[in-house]
Amino acid sequence: MSDPNSEFQSPPPPAGPKLEPPAPRPTKLRPVAIALFVIGLLAVATGVAKILPGGLFTGLAFAFWGILLFAFSFIPLPAPTGAEEPPLSAPQKLMGIFYEPSRVFRDLRWHPAWLAPFLVIVLANIVYSTAFVQRLTPDRIVGYTMDKLAESPIKPPAERMEKAREDALLQAKQPIQRIQTAAKMFVGIFVLGSLVAALYLLAVLIFGGRINFWQALAVYFYASFPVVVIQKLISLLILYIKSPDDIHPIMGQETLLQDNLGVLFNPADHPVMFVAASVVGVLSFYGLWLRAKGLQNAATKASSGAAWGSAILVWALWVIFAVSITSIFPSFIS
Repeated sequence: MSDPNSEFQSPPPPAGPKLEPPAPRPTKLRPVAIALFVIGLLAVATGVAKILPGGLFTGLAFAFWGILLFAFSFIPLPAPTGAEEPPLSAPQKLMGIFYEPSRVFRDLRWHPAWLAPFLVIVLANIVYSTAFVQRLTPDRIVGYTMDKLAESPIKPPAERMEKAREDALLQAKQPIQRIQTAAKMFVGIFVLGSLVAALYLLAVLIFGGRINFWQALAVYFYASFPVVVIQKLISLLILYIKSPDDIHPIMGQETLLQDNLGVLFNPADHPVMFVAASVVGVLSFYGLWLRAKGLQNAATKASSGAAWGSAILVWALWVIFAVSITSIFPSFIS
């Protein structure tokens, strides 16, 4: 007797879930990271051998930058969905951030480029810092700083104090050390941006959103770019209008623009109140608005409330930090 089910075939197993393609990683950073690390090692070696003055700390800074970039090269970029538009060019984004920031930040959601604003921010700081030192002279800046250090709770012994004064003067006067100081700004500004980007990432997650690290880093640099450019250009103008004797050798190193409530307080009499009031100003609120706008538009998922909450939270942490440092070392702004 034949089997009635001889022609029966079992149905194929159900298809598994569709796997999304893995998110790309910024592997192009690795050759740059290796080059920076090698440069750092060479600078350390020449600094230890007394060939390059100040090379030890410059080399350590660049070696650290190389290690950091190499580690960052393993952080995934935003996963492509096929719906993203062609990226804007760097000039389009640098100009557009002034008059159409939402469009720029939406572009950063899928194309989180950060190099162009980073370079402009560093160069603006280098130009202003160089002009500031030339205008006020290294002797006055270093002398004032060391005098205030002698009044602080971390005053070193007398012999170390004199050595620190000599080293600071050499660093401010020797061309090779001034170049190294400018070079270290690249490292410092990138590290600061990375730290803030990590805080933004954490804050957005706390408020129920989702953002990629590279999106957060791009938001930080593009939101900072207009503020830094406006601040440094106006400060440069003021630097050559005011008498050098009327410029504070320490506080003026960041900006000479007085667009905040700090003008209501004398820093010598109320240093903490002065610093707290200085964060309430036109440019500071403009920067806060840009960061909230950036987090909302550049994040993979973030509501307006989450974006504003994240921006305000990180801003508040910065205010607390600045006020705390001022309360410990009030003499430096007196």
